[in-house]
Amino acid sequence: MARIPLLQLNRIALTFGGDPVFSDLDLVVQPGDRLALVGRNGSGKSTLMKVMAGLVEPDSGQVSIAPGNTVGYMEQDPSMAGFATLGDYATSGLGPGELYRVERAAEGLKFDPERPVATASGGERRRAALAKLMGEAPDLMLLDEPTNHLDIQAIAWLESELTATRAGYILISHDRAFLRNLARATLWIDRGQVRRLDRGIDAFEGWRDQVWEEEDSQRHKLNRLIKSESRWAIEGISARRKRNQGRVRALQDLRAQRAGQIRRQGTAALALEAGARSGRKVIEAIDISKSYDEKVVLRDFSLTVHRGERVAVVGPNGTGKTTLLKLLLGQTAPDSGSVTLGTNLQIAYFDQARAQLDPDMTLWDSLTGDPEMRVSGKADQVMVRGAPRHVIGYLKDFLFDEAQARAPVRSLSGGEKARLLLARLLARESNLLVLDEPTNDLDIETLDLLQELLDDYAGTVLLVSHDRDFLDRIATTTIAMEGQGRAVIHAGGWSDYAAHRAATEAAAVPKPDPKAEKPQAERAKASGQAKPSLTFTEKHRLEALPEEIARLEAEIAKLQELMSDPELYTREPVKFQKATDALVARQKKLTAAEEEWLELAEKAEG
Repeated sequence: MARIPLLQLNRIALTFGGDPVFSDLDLVVQPGDRLALVGRNGSGKSTLMKVMAGLVEPDSGQVSIAPGNTVGYMEQDPSMAGFATLGDYATSGLGPGELYRVERAAEGLKFDPERPVATASGGERRRAALAKLMGEAPDLMLLDEPTNHLDIQAIAWLESELTATRAGYILISHDRAFLRNLARATLWIDRGQVRRLDRGIDAFEGWRDQVWEEEDSQRHKLNRLIKSESRWAIEGISARRKRNQGRVRALQDLRAQRAGQIRRQGTAALALEAGARSGRKVIEAIDISKSYDEKVVLRDFSLTVHRGERVAVVGPNGTGKTTLLKLLLGQTAPDSGSVTLGTNLQIAYFDQARAQLDPDMTLWDSLTGDPEMRVSGKADQVMVRGAPRHVIGYLKDFLFDEAQARAPVRSLSGGEKARLLLARLLARESNLLVLDEPTNDLDIETLDLLQELLDDYAGTVLLVSHDRDFLDRIATTTIAMEGQGRAVIHAGGWSDYAAHRAATEAAAVPKPDPKAEKPQAERAKASGQAKPSLTFTEKHRLEALPEEIARLEAEIAKLQELMSDPELYTREPVKFQKATDALVARQKKLTAAEEEWLELAEKAEG
């Protein structure tokens, strides 16, 4: 029996005053789909999500949602007008029995529901929007850059929630590790069309390059055919004008076909040049400490950074990663200890808050108004790594068109703002590059280019990021801010640090004595201690597990019934293999769920 699509788009067309954003776009989303939506910055990913959510009305075409199903959208910049606190916004429209989901999300995403909307940061507002979506528990979740402003621990929590959910979801994210762990298929939006690949993000780039190679081959054949037909038209049409008008019309059609082909968007022409060579020792910090009121940010921390190193700083939000950067750069004085900067440093700083961009200035003025880029007496030129460039030409290197040059910065998408900031940053000669969350909102192609630039950069890099894949590709040293003033230095990137920490924690756990082993509740009772109580999250997990176990048992029964067909293997070997893999996976999940229920039930009974 065919499944009813959860969401279906038919012949969608949309234009915003210029070239079409979409034209005759078709898309089907099935129940339980887990999709990554990828494409270049400005290709229309967020707009497509808004069309799916019913927030943008297409010029033509139809959006159909299966009866009884709901679609929820997490906005990048949610409007919270009329709400006093983040919690008021996140719980709005929910019934009393649904509020616990928001409380649970607030705990996992680390935001304070009591925070006034008026004083909340952009990151806190986005986390509240994500909690609201998870509280609504729609059948299809549309998640637009959900990992922005989340630390690695919160990202891991979100991954766990999305792995366990029965809902379908579509993800826009720059975080390769996040997409790799969650997406089972890939939607690629390119020049107004959407293609689907039923494989994860790791297969995307090879598939994309194959599609482009086929396009190039077809375009080459079309050009050869037009050239051949054009020669015939010049040399032979005069003698056979009447009987060959059909061939002339066909030539005109070929030319129109070529003219109608939309060229692919190029990649940003990023370039990074190291300035004069710095001293061998770039930064030396000795026993530095820093506190704010009662909060200890750093205690007795020492570090030496040598020329050419790539040092990454990781840790939960609020542990002081940006403060550590400012201490190492001499922008903030430590309470004790000393920081010595090396000789001949030229520092370029990428700000995660995009504070270096004035939203009311035009892109043109953002470049020409920068004192370090200004060319004396030339209002239409900027200084780029020691040489003058025309403003429009330099903006085109970063994929901005001429019409955008006079547009205000506030009109740009998140990815476009990041590219504009990179345009300013990369115009400078530097030998110490400081990147505070540089990957937010950048598309995969630009991230790859940025990684290549950093690989070839002769200077030193200080990096703060929650993008695990990017950290693994770039970092040679990782500083983990673990809270309460503790900062630990590890060789390598995020995976190296995580593996080392896991091994250390495992070694620190004492091996149980089988003879002395007793259930926790029995030990507590014997020692006169109060029986352990369930946390809020554990209580609701205990209540949800019976339904989850019943669902898994039903799915296992269906798969076993399907595989009982003795002809299935020979008739449909691919389907048989998929059913086998699914059966093994669900049996593992069932075992884990039953063990978890037993542990929680024992803890609840004391």
